[in-house]
Amino acid sequence: MSTGDLTLSSLGLDVDPAMDASVSATLAAVEEALRIHVASADPLVTEAARHLADAGGKRLRPILVALAAQFGDPTRPELIDAANVVELTHLATLYHDDVMDEAPVRRGTPSANARWGNSVAILVGDYLFAQAAQLAAKLGTEAVNLQAQTFARLVHGQIAETVGPRDRDPIEHYLQVIADKTGSLIATAARFGGLFSGARPEVIEALAGYGEIIGLVFQLSDDLLDIASESVQSGKTPGTDLREGVPTLPVLYALAGDDADPAAVRLRELLSAGPITDDTLHAEALALLRESTAMKQARETVRGYAEEAQARLAPLPDGEAKRAMASLCDYIADRTT
Repeated sequence: MSTGDLTLSSLGLDVDPAMDASVSATLAAVEEALRIHVASADPLVTEAARHLADAGGKRLRPILVALAAQFGDPTRPELIDAANVVELTHLATLYHDDVMDEAPVRRGTPSANARWGNSVAILVGDYLFAQAAQLAAKLGTEAVNLQAQTFARLVHGQIAETVGPRDRDPIEHYLQVIADKTGSLIATAARFGGLFSGARPEVIEALAGYGEIIGLVFQLSDDLLDIASESVQSGKTPGTDLREGVPTLPVLYALAGDDADPAAVRLRELLSAGPITDDTLHAEALALLRESTAMKQARETVRGYAEEAQARLAPLPDGEAKRAMASLCDYIADRTT
């Protein structure tokens, strides 16, 4: 299935067929427009900018725009531009993240920095940010302000991740980082869907609150999937974060624990050494983490945020759209079980 053929039912969500068709039509139009917006008069820029767009991805942000639009008029043409604003912004951050992380692969293909070098990757990311800003300007002052505020949070989150927690609790710091780096843009996607479909102000605010929390659920479940998956279900080799020394929530819980159980002590010993590049030690750490109380605690945290996201839906009018958003939340949270 290509990204352009994405439907909510294809994700396993139980949704109304008519609404599913409406969302799918919006996503197909978004995908078509995205290919236009990443293009440039310079063939190299076009090739590099289309690199990640063509590689696919979950398109969660456009899905949220299309779903949120069901609370207004989902046929408004502004929604296509709004979805492209958030997806172009997301793609731009991926180019920059891969340079900072020195990542060789993204979405199963060589990263842009691995293929064209860091300078080109950074500049292509800048180009995509510019394209997003141009589309936001077309949508009006409110869209420009929202995108700028979101961009500021993305940058703050990246800076916080780069410098580390300093004197702050590592777990609190980590949750704030993912709120800024992931939750902010997903919240804007949901807000855009309500705003540009003409939904009522109180509905728009509820949608944005839902988007913020479901962004946390999405990122945390991705972190757990990297540990729990026995396959490449997560889009990368299981245990990649351990190998690279990325301190995700289960690792932080394990390091913060004081359990005297030999397995927990051994896990803390392995994790405290930083990146685990030795294959034998990596396999041991991954096995211990999968069975740890820290992993159970992280799953409980994800479920808690999922319940909070669903609670944010309470002010929304009952109907198929509300039910679909609740179902989407469960789908994201339950990917690791």
